[in-house]
Amino acid sequence: MIYNIDLATIWAFIIAFAVFAYVVMDGFDLGIGILFPTLEVGRERDTAMNSVAPVWDGNETWLVLGGGGLLAVFPLAYGVILSALYIPIIVMLLALIFRGVAFEFRWRDPNHRRTWDIAFAGGSLVAALAQGITLGALLQGIRVEGRAYAGGWWDWFTPFSVFVGGSVVVAYAMLGATWLIMRTEGPLQDHAFRHARRLAPLTIGAIVVVSAATPFLEQEYWQRWFQMPGVIAAAQVPLLIAVGTVLLFRSLAQRHERAPFLLTLALFLLCFVGLGVSIFPDIVPGAITIAQAAAPESSLIFVLVGAAVLIPLILAYTAWSYWVFRGKAGHEGYH
Repeated sequence: MIYNIDLATIWAFIIAFAVFAYVVMDGFDLGIGILFPTLEVGRERDTAMNSVAPVWDGNETWLVLGGGGLLAVFPLAYGVILSALYIPIIVMLLALIFRGVAFEFRWRDPNHRRTWDIAFAGGSLVAALAQGITLGALLQGIRVEGRAYAGGWWDWFTPFSVFVGGSVVVAYAMLGATWLIMRTEGPLQDHAFRHARRLAPLTIGAIVVVSAATPFLEQEYWQRWFQMPGVIAAAQVPLLIAVGTVLLFRSLAQRHERAPFLLTLALFLLCFVGLGVSIFPDIVPGAITIAQAAAPESSLIFVLVGAAVLIPLILAYTAWSYWVFRGKAGHEGYH
């Protein structure tokens, strides 16, 4: 099938890019929060926090761009998705707020640091789980009738969505472990290597199970993955994941510092591409296409002008902040 690249499709790719940027950039600090209870109180926890302290606030800019862009550009999809997934999305946002407060007060209220550590770890875990459940519920399909959500209050809560939620928790923890490998040294780096070696098989196993189950959720998924001639292009995704898996295990065995993190990011990207293969050109899988959900063309053009200015600025200051704070993190207090 041939698709015309119009304004709605361009915006779909912009929002997809924003969501992926959020998953990558906020994923590793959520992963650090998930791993936080396993780190030693004191130097290890302080160093882990300092490794993300200069950049973590800006990471969630992409979540705002993705959600705000969806509202402005695909209002129909925004209304349907929010109606169907209200509970996990609200839980995710509350957990992110809770985690952010704990992150700041951990340094400013040292007398209750243990409480803030628990809040930081709990908020990170709940946010990651809610994001995965949201993804799983979206993949399994949303019932739509007459341009409105027609399902029940708990349709999002299924074994598949919960499994995807757990898979995202494991994957974020893996990303956090490889980030610590790259940004720390000494005992904390050794600790991160041990975590990464345990989490890598779990992450790959979760990718395999979710990928194997997805084509059976919707007939359209099966056709997009296995119908000729699209299967020739789609088959490259699992092939590249297999190659990336081998390289990841090798890099961990050889104790490379940067390669595990970069290879984990590559696996995230390939999973995201696989998600695109499954749902494109739908924006609400099996129910609403990109073209059906799009706002009027004048609105798309107006918002695109703003995005053309803002996105390069966001990319520039993000790249600059990561460059300025490159290198190994210390354990001194964050202010």
